[in-house]
Amino acid sequence: MLAAMITAPGATELEVRDDVEAIGFGPGTVRVAIRATSLCHSDLSGMNGTIPAPMPLVLGHEGAGEVLEVGEGVTHVRPGDRVIVNWRPSCGECAWCVRGQGQLCQSGNAAMMTPAFRSGGQDFFRFMGAGTFAQEVVLNAGFASPVPDGVSYDAAALIGCGVTTGVDAVFNTAGVRPGETVAVIGCGGVGISAILGAKAAGASHVVAVDPVAARREWALSFGATAAVAPEALADAAAEATGGLGFDHVIEAVGRPATFRSAYDATRRGGNVVLVGVGGAKDDFPISMWELSAGEKRVLPSFYGGDTVTRTYARIAELVRTGRLDLERLITHRLPLTGINEALGLMRSGEALRIALTV
Repeated sequence: MLAAMITAPGATELEVRDDVEAIGFGPGTVRVAIRATSLCHSDLSGMNGTIPAPMPLVLGHEGAGEVLEVGEGVTHVRPGDRVIVNWRPSCGECAWCVRGQGQLCQSGNAAMMTPAFRSGGQDFFRFMGAGTFAQEVVLNAGFASPVPDGVSYDAAALIGCGVTTGVDAVFNTAGVRPGETVAVIGCGGVGISAILGAKAAGASHVVAVDPVAARREWALSFGATAAVAPEALADAAAEATGGLGFDHVIEAVGRPATFRSAYDATRRGGNVVLVGVGGAKDDFPISMWELSAGEKRVLPSFYGGDTVTRTYARIAELVRTGRLDLERLITHRLPLTGINEALGLMRSGEALRIALTV
């Protein structure tokens, strides 16, 4: 079967092989045929080492598919079921799960360190325990979450990462209420999803911030009330908030400079929501005096800030009832063999979400 992989960190392109075998099926696992997968910025982070991962590695973590076979002890899905690949499963029993913070559960970590593919006599790992850039994958049971009726495979794949991260950073972490003001810095797939969430939450002003003109146009088409380049953020904040600052600023880039901009654009007592994934050596450029004097709340948001299956269900219902049209997020469709072209489109900012045909 086909799969896209790297053998060492720092690779700028993926190698697509056609001799790959999915391995490891047995008790407590699910064999899934991937029907839809998409390229997420976190895959780039896995390639360059920002997100640590064992090597060699099959990339991909935003996907959905059909259950082909279930191992002994698996009861929540059956062959033929449609599932989202959930790269952050919750066990339901640990200290985080019993506190309602299943997104912080560590039960899935072992899957990231377990080989799941074989090619040319060499074993390969699954990125984030998923490895969706393959025609088929064997998952630990918790990584397969049922998809409700009325949600397409393409939409389900997007729910699997970027949409959940962006939409529920607004609902769960920020707690945006009707009439409040929101700015979103970084208008890739996660940032646009945050804009969708802010619109659905009833925000009065949603200002999108991105250096790429095409992304600003996308932001407006998805519900932003204004879209500006980074250098115009201060003027946009003055216009939208009367100089007070935004109630909530969502930072969806993961860089110290954009975090600084987010902090400056937030009103006293407001929320700075950090969604972007930065590097281990990227420090906050904020002093302790500023933190105490402004009483601005810095809120990291990991995968939507809630137990993932709960957020999946909420977003799936918004999709099913027509309140979220996720397939509009897909600007390009390519075969898995075109993965390196897709990487170029994402790096250049030309693509919002890229669907890969597996």
